[in-house]
Amino acid sequence: MNSHMRHDHEELLESLLSGKLPRNLAWSAVVDLIGQIGEVQPHGNDEFAFVVGSQRELFKRSSSHNLDVEEIARLRRFLRQAEVRSQSAAAQPAGRMVVVIDHQSAHIYHDRGASRPRDEVAVKPYDPYGFQHHLIHRKEAHYQGERVPEEDSFYEEISKDLVHADTIVLIGHATGKSSAVVYLSEYLKSHHPETFQRIIATETADLSALTPPQIEQIARKHIQKPAA
Repeated sequence: MNSHMRHDHEELLESLLSGKLPRNLAWSAVVDLIGQIGEVQPHGNDEFAFVVGSQRELFKRSSSHNLDVEEIARLRRFLRQAEVRSQSAAAQPAGRMVVVIDHQSAHIYHDRGASRPRDEVAVKPYDPYGFQHHLIHRKEAHYQGERVPEEDSFYEEISKDLVHADTIVLIGHATGKSSAVVYLSEYLKSHHPETFQRIIATETADLSALTPPQIEQIARKHIQKPAA
């Protein structure tokens, strides 16, 4: 990746990798970004191959000159499969992570602890509980009932965000086979054993009423626990 990326490119990349998917994303902005981190190769009249690292995928220029939501989501998957990281993410220490998860969504909190820069509050929203609410993953809710069928892609996306965590605390709302925490834990054990080894605790809680201070309290209880 170009180490001298323009600020607007860096902001767009950050949004595509881990933020809220941008709306009204111009095709020209995407082409400029991919050109910074990889290659854009013409492939027919309105189709282009995006090449980043070992990943190559075809994208078609829209007649409206903006990417629709489905194409933006596909672009996010492409960048993640190419293992692209933004410069700000690469500069962040691993820290400790807390996952609050049910079968529909996962909220990931990042605690940077003592490694937090002194000037961070100047560039990030004020965070009185010491956790940056850093990512949300959701399944598409096109199913009847409360329970969404398990999809490995959902848990794989979560696992990608946990790969650099020092320690991990999982919080869910159920136990046994009905627990998304159990499913995530088993998924990590099977597919990402090194990440699984960094899980230090799992907890059950009423997620509908769980507040940020309570999340912090649960996490601190385990993070601060002395080694046996």
